[in-house]
Amino acid sequence: MRDVLIFPVNSEEAIVVASDNSGGIGEKDKDSVKVPYETVAYYSFRVAVMECISAGAEPFAAALHNFCGEDAWNALVRGIKRGAEELDIGALEINGSTESNFTLLQSAVGLSVLGKMKGNGHSERLLYTNQTEISVIGSPLVGEEVVGRGTEAAPLKLFQEINSLADVETLPVGSKGIIEELNGLFLNKEFTNNDFSTDLDLHKSSGPSTCFIAVYPQGKTKEIRRLAGSYFHILSKV
Repeated sequence: MRDVLIFPVNSEEAIVVASDNSGGIGEKDKDSVKVPYETVAYYSFRVAVMECISAGAEPFAAALHNFCGEDAWNALVRGIKRGAEELDIGALEINGSTESNFTLLQSAVGLSVLGKMKGNGHSERLLYTNQTEISVIGSPLVGEEVVGRGTEAAPLKLFQEINSLADVETLPVGSKGIIEELNGLFLNKEFTNNDFSTDLDLHKSSGPSTCFIAVYPQGKTKEIRRLAGSYFHILSKV
């Protein structure tokens, strides 16, 4: 199950809405993770835009909900634009609102990305067969790991490239981990740790979608391994 809302406009087009939020991450004294607001917005945008693109949509707008204070607005917008530039989204509209009546002790940000997709938005869960191959691109990272081990996070451009391949389905991994995402993706298969041999923790939070799942037929494995390089982790069947 993808974390998006789909609104059919007509028989040929639909609007997709994907969202993310973060709390206790930013520049306030009581934040649990101290990072610049540009970084906060970049990673929130990353989650929402990956969900949007993975669902088959082309992003065209971002709605920002800022609870960090008016001074944070420009830095948050810069973070969104940074992600949009990595994906070559030149015409992304950005708007939103700031809570300016009250001051929070910790930072909080909400972000929604809107995209357009062809068709009426009706999509089925995938069917698992003996020919299905699954890999994870990037590593699951959360909190301070995102800062200290950021080079292990799958680049947005790589996600976009793999997502655009024929016969490949992608799904960003969120806070519930790889197994949870897989079990929402397939209609006819439920997985456990015992189904795979891998060096990854399949239950660990991937925070701001620092990794994503790629599902494809066996003939695509070499191509995806070549594109992903060191970010590639095969989920070998046991």
